[in-house]
Amino acid sequence: MALALELYRSVPKYLGARAISGKAPGLVAGPLAPLRLATLKDPVPHKDGWARLRPHLSGICGSDLATLSGRSSFYFSPLVSLPFVPGHEVVGELLDDCGQHKAGQRVGLSSVLGCAARGLDDLCPNCAAGQYGRCDRVTIGDLKAGLQTGYCADTGGGWSRMMLAHRSQVWAVPDGMDDRTAVLLEPLACAIHAALRANIQSDDSVLIIGAGTVGILTLIAVKALTPAGRVLVAAKHHTQRATAEEAGADEVILPQHTAKAVRRVSHGVKLHPERGQDFVLGGVDVAIECVGSASSLDLALRTTRAGGRVVLGGIPGSGADLAPLWFRELELVGAYTGAMEATSDGPRHSFAMALELASRMPNLAGMVGATYPLERWRDAIDHAMSAGRLGTFKVAFAPQEN
Repeated sequence: MALALELYRSVPKYLGARAISGKAPGLVAGPLAPLRLATLKDPVPHKDGWARLRPHLSGICGSDLATLSGRSSFYFSPLVSLPFVPGHEVVGELLDDCGQHKAGQRVGLSSVLGCAARGLDDLCPNCAAGQYGRCDRVTIGDLKAGLQTGYCADTGGGWSRMMLAHRSQVWAVPDGMDDRTAVLLEPLACAIHAALRANIQSDDSVLIIGAGTVGILTLIAVKALTPAGRVLVAAKHHTQRATAEEAGADEVILPQHTAKAVRRVSHGVKLHPERGQDFVLGGVDVAIECVGSASSLDLALRTTRAGGRVVLGGIPGSGADLAPLWFRELELVGAYTGAMEATSDGPRHSFAMALELASRMPNLAGMVGATYPLERWRDAIDHAMSAGRLGTFKVAFAPQEN
Protein backbone atom coordinates (compact mmCIF):
# COMPACT_ATOMS: atom_id res chain seq x y z
CA MET A 1 0.00 0.00 0.00
CA ALA A 2 1.34 3.44 -0.95
CA LEU A 3 0.61 6.82 0.59
CA ALA A 4 -0.67 9.40 -1.91
CA LEU A 5 -2.53 12.67 -2.23
CA GLU A 6 -5.67 12.07 -4.25
CA LEU A 7 -7.76 14.76 -5.93
CA TYR A 8 -11.44 13.88 -6.08
CA ARG A 9 -14.60 15.41 -7.48
CA SER A 10 -16.48 17.73 -5.11
CA VAL A 11 -18.85 20.28 -6.62
CA PRO A 12 -19.36 22.21 -3.33
CA LYS A 13 -15.62 22.51 -2.73
CA TYR A 14 -15.01 23.48 -6.34
CA LEU A 15 -17.61 26.25 -6.19
CA GLY A 16 -16.32 27.47 -2.84
CA ALA A 17 -12.70 27.53 -3.97
CA ARG A 18 -13.58 29.29 -7.22
CA ALA A 19 -15.59 31.93 -5.37
CA ILE A 20 -13.07 32.93 -2.72
CA SER A 21 -9.61 31.59 -3.66
CA GLY A 22 -8.56 34.97 -5.03
CA LYS A 23 -9.52 36.74 -1.79
CA ALA A 24 -8.48 34.08 0.72
CA PRO A 25 -6.03 31.65 -0.95
CA GLY A 26 -5.23 30.02 2.37
CA LEU A 27 -8.65 28.36 2.38
CA VAL A 28 -7.63 26.35 -0.70
CA ALA A 29 -5.18 24.49 1.52
CA GLY A 30 -7.85 24.11 4.19
CA PRO A 31 -11.49 23.07 4.10
CA LEU A 32 -11.98 23.89 0.41
CA ALA A 33 -9.28 21.58 -0.96
CA PRO A 34 -10.71 18.59 -2.92
CA LEU A 35 -7.58 16.71 -1.90
CA ARG A 36 -7.14 13.87 0.59
CA LEU A 37 -4.25 11.89 2.00
CA ALA A 38 -5.01 8.28 1.15
CA THR A 39 -3.40 4.86 1.31
CA LEU A 40 -3.81 3.34 -2.14
CA LYS A 41 -2.98 -0.08 -3.52
CA ASP A 42 0.51 -0.29 -4.98
CA PRO A 43 0.28 0.30 -8.73
CA VAL A 44 1.09 -2.71 -10.92
CA PRO A 45 2.46 -2.34 -14.47
CA HIS A 46 0.10 -4.55 -16.49
CA LYS A 47 1.46 -3.69 -19.94
CA ASP A 48 4.88 -3.87 -21.57
CA GLY A 49 6.87 -0.66 -21.36
CA TRP A 50 5.54 0.37 -17.96
CA ALA A 51 7.43 0.42 -14.68
CA ARG A 52 6.93 1.43 -11.08
CA LEU A 53 8.59 4.67 -10.05
CA ARG A 54 9.41 5.85 -6.52
CA PRO A 55 9.23 9.68 -6.56
CA HIS A 56 12.01 11.50 -4.72
CA LEU A 57 10.65 14.99 -5.40
CA SER A 58 7.54 16.23 -7.20
CA GLY A 59 6.88 19.88 -7.87
CA ILE A 60 3.69 21.83 -7.25
CA CYS A 61 2.91 23.50 -10.56
CA GLY A 62 0.73 26.50 -11.35
CA SER A 63 -1.66 24.20 -13.20
CA ASP A 64 -2.03 22.12 -10.03
CA LEU A 65 -2.89 25.25 -8.03
CA ALA A 66 -5.34 26.37 -10.71
CA THR A 67 -7.10 23.01 -10.44
CA LEU A 68 -7.27 23.12 -6.64
CA SER A 69 -8.54 26.69 -6.57
CA GLY A 70 -11.26 26.12 -9.18
CA ARG A 71 -9.61 28.42 -11.73
CA SER A 72 -8.83 25.78 -14.34
CA SER A 73 -10.91 25.94 -17.52
CA PHE A 74 -13.79 23.50 -18.00
CA TYR A 75 -12.17 22.79 -21.38
CA PHE A 76 -9.94 20.29 -19.56
CA SER A 77 -12.76 18.34 -17.91
CA PRO A 78 -12.96 15.54 -20.54
CA LEU A 79 -9.14 15.36 -20.71
CA VAL A 80 -8.71 14.05 -17.13
CA SER A 81 -10.07 11.10 -15.17
CA LEU A 82 -11.01 11.35 -11.50
CA PRO A 83 -9.94 10.60 -8.88
CA PHE A 84 -6.30 11.17 -9.77
CA VAL A 85 -3.01 11.67 -7.95
CA PRO A 86 -1.46 14.99 -9.04
CA GLY A 87 2.21 15.57 -9.71
CA HIS A 88 3.76 15.76 -13.20
CA GLU A 89 7.11 17.40 -12.32
CA VAL A 90 8.88 14.30 -11.04
CA VAL A 91 12.33 12.91 -10.34
CA GLY A 92 12.47 9.43 -8.90
CA GLU A 93 13.92 5.92 -8.90
CA LEU A 94 12.74 3.16 -11.21
CA LEU A 95 11.70 -0.01 -9.38
CA ASP A 96 11.54 -2.08 -12.58
CA ASP A 97 13.39 -2.17 -15.87
CA CYS A 98 11.80 0.32 -18.27
CA GLY A 99 12.91 0.14 -21.89
CA GLN A 100 16.63 0.95 -21.99
CA HIS A 101 16.51 2.11 -18.36
CA LYS A 102 17.21 -0.34 -15.56
CA ALA A 103 15.70 -0.75 -12.11
CA GLY A 104 17.48 1.54 -9.67
CA GLN A 105 18.03 4.23 -12.32
CA ARG A 106 17.16 7.79 -11.30
CA VAL A 107 14.97 9.42 -13.97
CA GLY A 108 13.03 12.54 -14.77
CA LEU A 109 9.57 12.39 -16.28
CA SER A 110 8.34 13.90 -19.53
CA SER A 111 4.72 13.87 -18.48
CA VAL A 112 2.62 13.62 -21.66
CA LEU A 113 0.57 10.42 -22.06
CA GLY A 114 0.68 10.17 -25.85
CA CYS A 115 -0.02 7.33 -28.26
CA ALA A 116 2.95 5.19 -27.19
CA ALA A 117 2.00 5.30 -23.51
CA ARG A 118 -1.56 4.40 -24.45
CA GLY A 119 -0.51 1.27 -26.34
CA LEU A 120 -1.49 2.66 -29.73
CA ASP A 121 0.88 1.29 -32.39
CA ASP A 122 -0.67 3.45 -35.11
CA LEU A 123 0.62 6.82 -33.91
CA CYS A 124 -1.40 9.94 -34.53
CA PRO A 125 0.30 12.40 -36.93
CA ASN A 126 1.45 14.61 -34.07
CA CYS A 127 3.11 11.82 -32.09
CA ALA A 128 4.68 10.49 -35.28
CA ALA A 129 6.24 13.93 -35.79
CA GLY A 130 7.53 14.06 -32.20
CA GLN A 131 4.96 16.66 -31.14
CA TYR A 132 3.70 14.54 -28.27
CA GLY A 133 2.03 17.44 -26.48
CA ARG A 134 -0.34 17.73 -29.45
CA CYS A 135 -1.43 14.08 -29.27
CA ASP A 136 -5.02 13.67 -30.48
CA ARG A 137 -5.62 10.47 -28.50
CA VAL A 138 -5.15 11.40 -24.84
CA THR A 139 -8.61 10.02 -24.00
CA ILE A 140 -8.38 6.55 -25.60
CA GLY A 141 -6.20 3.44 -25.67
CA ASP A 142 -5.08 1.37 -22.67
CA LEU A 143 -5.46 4.26 -20.21
CA LYS A 144 -8.32 6.34 -18.93
CA ALA A 145 -8.43 9.94 -20.09
CA GLY A 146 -5.44 12.01 -19.03
CA LEU A 147 -3.47 14.56 -20.98
CA GLN A 148 -0.50 13.98 -18.65
CA THR A 149 0.70 11.91 -15.76
CA GLY A 150 -0.75 13.66 -12.73
CA TYR A 151 -4.17 13.98 -14.38
CA CYS A 152 -4.92 10.32 -15.13
CA ALA A 153 -6.57 7.90 -12.72
CA ASP A 154 -4.59 4.91 -14.07
CA THR A 155 -0.99 6.11 -13.76
CA GLY A 156 -0.81 7.82 -10.39
CA GLY A 157 1.29 10.94 -10.02
CA GLY A 158 4.30 12.36 -8.24
CA TRP A 159 2.39 13.34 -5.09
CA SER A 160 2.69 9.74 -3.93
CA ARG A 161 5.22 7.19 -2.75
CA MET A 162 4.77 5.03 -5.84
CA MET A 163 3.45 5.62 -9.36
CA LEU A 164 3.74 4.26 -12.89
CA ALA A 165 5.83 5.59 -15.77
CA HIS A 166 6.06 4.55 -19.42
CA ARG A 167 9.34 4.11 -21.26
CA SER A 168 8.37 6.92 -23.63
CA GLN A 169 8.34 9.31 -20.66
CA VAL A 170 11.55 8.60 -18.75
CA TRP A 171 14.92 10.31 -19.11
CA ALA A 172 18.04 9.25 -17.23
CA VAL A 173 19.27 11.83 -14.72
CA PRO A 174 23.08 12.17 -14.59
CA ASP A 175 24.73 11.02 -11.37
CA GLY A 176 26.13 14.48 -10.76
CA MET A 177 22.73 16.18 -10.88
CA ASP A 178 20.93 16.54 -7.54
CA ASP A 179 17.21 15.93 -7.10
CA ARG A 180 16.40 19.61 -6.65
CA THR A 181 17.80 20.37 -10.08
CA ALA A 182 16.24 17.29 -11.66
CA VAL A 183 12.73 18.12 -10.47
CA LEU A 184 13.00 21.32 -12.55
CA LEU A 185 13.73 19.44 -15.78
CA GLU A 186 10.08 19.13 -16.82
CA PRO A 187 9.24 22.84 -16.37
CA LEU A 188 12.59 23.75 -17.97
CA ALA A 189 11.70 21.62 -21.00
CA CYS A 190 8.38 23.48 -21.20
CA ALA A 191 10.23 26.83 -20.98
CA ILE A 192 12.59 25.78 -23.76
CA HIS A 193 9.60 24.87 -25.91
CA ALA A 194 8.02 28.27 -25.24
CA ALA A 195 11.25 30.10 -26.05
CA LEU A 196 11.59 28.26 -29.35
CA ARG A 197 7.89 28.58 -30.20
CA ALA A 198 8.42 32.34 -29.93
CA ASN A 199 10.54 32.16 -33.13
CA ILE A 200 12.75 34.99 -31.90
CA GLN A 201 14.84 36.56 -34.64
CA SER A 202 18.24 38.21 -34.35
CA ASP A 203 18.11 41.28 -32.09
CA ASP A 204 14.36 41.00 -31.48
CA SER A 205 13.15 42.78 -28.36
CA VAL A 206 11.45 40.36 -25.96
CA LEU A 207 9.17 40.98 -22.99
CA ILE A 208 8.71 38.18 -20.45
CA ILE A 209 5.73 38.80 -18.18
CA GLY A 210 6.09 37.06 -14.83
CA ALA A 211 9.21 35.95 -12.98
CA GLY A 212 8.04 32.98 -10.98
CA THR A 213 9.46 29.55 -11.82
CA VAL A 214 8.05 29.56 -15.36
CA GLY A 215 9.18 33.10 -16.07
CA ILE A 216 12.74 32.64 -14.79
CA LEU A 217 13.19 29.33 -16.63
CA THR A 218 11.82 30.95 -19.80
CA LEU A 219 14.28 33.82 -19.38
CA ILE A 220 17.13 31.32 -19.02
CA ALA A 221 15.98 29.51 -22.18
CA VAL A 222 15.59 32.73 -24.20
CA LYS A 223 19.08 33.93 -23.23
CA ALA A 224 20.73 30.55 -23.85
CA LEU A 225 18.97 29.33 -26.97
CA THR A 226 17.75 32.30 -29.03
CA PRO A 227 19.37 35.33 -30.74
CA ALA A 228 17.20 37.78 -28.78
CA GLY A 229 18.31 41.38 -28.45
CA ARG A 230 17.02 43.31 -25.45
CA VAL A 231 15.07 41.18 -22.97
CA LEU A 232 12.73 42.89 -20.49
CA VAL A 233 11.10 41.08 -17.57
CA ALA A 234 8.01 42.32 -15.72
CA ALA A 235 8.23 40.98 -12.17
CA LYS A 236 5.94 41.68 -9.23
CA HIS A 237 8.01 40.67 -6.21
CA HIS A 238 11.45 41.76 -4.99
CA THR A 239 13.06 38.29 -5.01
CA GLN A 240 11.72 37.67 -8.50
CA ARG A 241 13.21 40.94 -9.75
CA ALA A 242 16.61 40.19 -8.21
CA THR A 243 16.64 36.68 -9.68
CA ALA A 244 15.64 37.95 -13.12
CA GLU A 245 18.60 40.34 -13.05
CA GLU A 246 20.94 37.51 -12.04
CA ALA A 247 19.54 35.34 -14.85
CA GLY A 248 20.48 37.91 -17.46
CA ALA A 249 17.49 40.20 -18.02
CA ASP A 250 18.53 43.48 -19.62
CA GLU A 251 15.82 45.36 -17.75
CA VAL A 252 13.50 44.32 -14.92
CA ILE A 253 10.37 46.34 -14.29
CA LEU A 254 7.25 46.32 -12.17
CA PRO A 255 4.16 45.20 -14.12
CA GLN A 256 2.50 48.60 -13.71
CA HIS A 257 5.52 50.28 -15.32
CA THR A 258 5.72 47.92 -18.29
CA ALA A 259 3.96 50.06 -20.89
CA LYS A 260 6.20 53.01 -20.04
CA ALA A 261 9.36 50.91 -20.33
CA VAL A 262 8.24 49.32 -23.61
CA ARG A 263 7.39 52.74 -25.04
CA ARG A 264 10.92 53.89 -24.23
CA VAL A 265 12.61 50.80 -25.69
CA SER A 266 10.50 50.75 -28.86
CA HIS A 267 10.21 54.55 -29.32
CA GLY A 268 6.47 54.02 -29.48
CA VAL A 269 3.47 55.99 -28.28
CA LYS A 270 1.82 55.16 -24.96
CA LEU A 271 -1.92 55.67 -24.82
CA HIS A 272 -4.39 55.54 -21.93
CA PRO A 273 -7.91 54.21 -22.69
CA GLU A 274 -10.99 55.25 -20.74
CA ARG A 275 -10.94 51.85 -19.06
CA GLY A 276 -8.25 49.19 -18.80
CA GLN A 277 -4.47 49.17 -18.94
CA ASP A 278 -2.31 51.56 -20.94
CA PHE A 279 -1.11 50.30 -24.31
CA VAL A 280 1.66 51.09 -26.76
CA LEU A 281 1.56 51.84 -30.46
CA GLY A 282 4.95 50.32 -31.18
CA GLY A 283 6.10 47.72 -28.69
CA VAL A 284 8.32 44.68 -28.39
CA ASP A 285 8.74 42.13 -31.15
CA VAL A 286 7.80 39.20 -28.90
CA ALA A 287 6.01 38.93 -25.56
CA ILE A 288 5.93 35.69 -23.56
CA GLU A 289 3.21 35.50 -20.92
CA CYS A 290 4.31 33.33 -17.98
CA VAL A 291 1.70 34.09 -15.28
CA GLY A 292 -1.55 32.65 -16.55
CA SER A 293 -3.90 35.53 -15.70
CA ALA A 294 -6.18 37.74 -17.76
CA SER A 295 -4.33 40.89 -16.70
CA SER A 296 -0.93 39.52 -17.73
CA LEU A 297 -2.25 38.42 -21.13
CA ASP A 298 -3.82 41.87 -21.52
CA LEU A 299 -0.42 43.38 -20.79
CA ALA A 300 1.28 41.17 -23.36
CA LEU A 301 -1.25 42.05 -26.06
CA ARG A 302 -1.03 45.77 -25.29
CA THR A 303 2.79 46.01 -25.41
CA THR A 304 3.59 43.97 -28.54
CA ARG A 305 4.17 45.76 -31.84
CA ALA A 306 1.80 45.38 -34.78
CA GLY A 307 2.46 42.05 -36.47
CA GLY A 308 4.40 40.80 -33.43
CA ARG A 309 4.03 37.57 -31.55
CA VAL A 310 2.54 36.75 -28.13
CA VAL A 311 3.33 33.35 -26.62
CA LEU A 312 1.23 31.79 -23.87
CA GLY A 313 3.75 30.04 -21.62
CA GLY A 314 1.42 29.82 -18.62
CA ILE A 315 -1.96 28.11 -18.44
CA PRO A 316 -4.22 30.95 -19.66
CA GLY A 317 -6.69 32.81 -17.50
CA SER A 318 -10.08 33.83 -18.86
CA GLY A 319 -11.39 37.30 -19.61
CA ALA A 320 -8.54 38.95 -21.54
CA ASP A 321 -9.39 41.77 -23.96
CA LEU A 322 -8.60 40.50 -27.47
CA ALA A 323 -9.10 43.85 -29.22
CA PRO A 324 -5.31 44.39 -29.61
CA LEU A 325 -4.98 40.93 -31.18
CA TRP A 326 -7.36 42.01 -33.92
CA PHE A 327 -6.34 45.64 -34.30
CA ARG A 328 -2.55 45.06 -34.27
CA GLU A 329 -2.77 41.80 -36.25
CA LEU A 330 -0.77 39.90 -33.65
CA GLU A 331 0.19 36.24 -33.70
CA LEU A 332 -1.03 34.42 -30.59
CA VAL A 333 0.92 31.20 -30.00
CA GLY A 334 0.42 28.47 -27.42
CA ALA A 335 3.32 26.64 -25.78
CA TYR A 336 2.03 23.70 -23.76
CA THR A 337 4.82 21.24 -22.99
CA GLY A 338 8.11 19.79 -24.18
CA ALA A 339 8.37 18.39 -27.70
CA MET A 340 10.74 17.64 -30.54
CA GLU A 341 12.36 20.93 -31.50
CA ALA A 342 13.94 22.01 -34.78
CA THR A 343 17.48 23.18 -34.00
CA SER A 344 20.60 23.97 -36.01
CA ASP A 345 21.88 20.53 -34.98
CA GLY A 346 18.73 18.82 -36.23
CA PRO A 347 15.62 17.68 -34.31
CA ARG A 348 16.13 17.48 -30.54
CA HIS A 349 13.66 16.82 -27.74
CA SER A 350 13.30 19.76 -25.39
CA PHE A 351 13.77 17.40 -22.41
CA ALA A 352 17.21 16.43 -23.75
CA MET A 353 17.97 20.12 -24.17
CA ALA A 354 16.80 20.75 -20.59
CA LEU A 355 19.16 18.05 -19.30
CA GLU A 356 22.06 19.67 -21.14
CA LEU A 357 21.19 23.21 -20.04
CA ALA A 358 20.56 22.24 -16.40
CA SER A 359 23.88 20.39 -16.25
CA ARG A 360 25.62 23.70 -16.96
CA MET A 361 23.75 25.53 -14.20
CA PRO A 362 24.87 24.36 -10.74
CA ASN A 363 22.81 27.05 -9.01
CA LEU A 364 19.51 25.98 -10.56
CA ALA A 365 18.71 23.78 -7.54
CA GLY A 366 18.34 26.95 -5.46
CA MET A 367 15.01 27.62 -7.19
CA VAL A 368 13.48 24.80 -5.14
CA GLY A 369 12.83 26.84 -2.03
CA ALA A 370 10.99 24.31 0.12
CA THR A 371 10.08 20.63 0.25
CA TYR A 372 7.37 18.96 2.31
CA PRO A 373 6.39 15.38 3.19
CA LEU A 374 2.97 14.29 1.97
CA GLU A 375 1.55 14.46 5.49
CA ARG A 376 2.16 18.24 5.51
CA TRP A 377 0.30 18.79 2.27
CA ARG A 378 -1.79 21.67 3.62
CA ASP A 379 1.38 23.57 4.56
CA ALA A 380 2.87 22.79 1.14
CA ILE A 381 -0.15 24.02 -0.84
CA ASP A 382 -0.46 27.11 1.34
CA HIS A 383 3.23 27.90 0.76
CA ALA A 384 2.92 27.35 -3.00
CA MET A 385 -0.16 29.61 -3.22
CA SER A 386 1.86 32.45 -1.66
CA ALA A 387 5.29 31.54 -3.05
CA GLY A 388 5.92 34.80 -4.90
CA ARG A 389 5.09 36.97 -1.93
CA LEU A 390 7.23 34.77 0.33
CA GLY A 391 10.24 34.93 -1.99
CA THR A 392 10.02 31.26 -3.02
CA PHE A 393 10.05 29.85 -6.52
CA LYS A 394 9.35 26.11 -6.64
CA VAL A 395 7.69 24.25 -3.75
CA ALA A 396 7.88 20.45 -3.99
CA PHE A 397 6.75 17.34 -2.20
CA ALA A 398 9.35 14.88 -0.90
CA PRO A 399 7.06 11.82 -0.81
CA GLN A 400 9.51 9.41 0.81
CA GLU A 401 10.02 11.67 3.83
CA ASN A 402 7.91 11.48 6.98
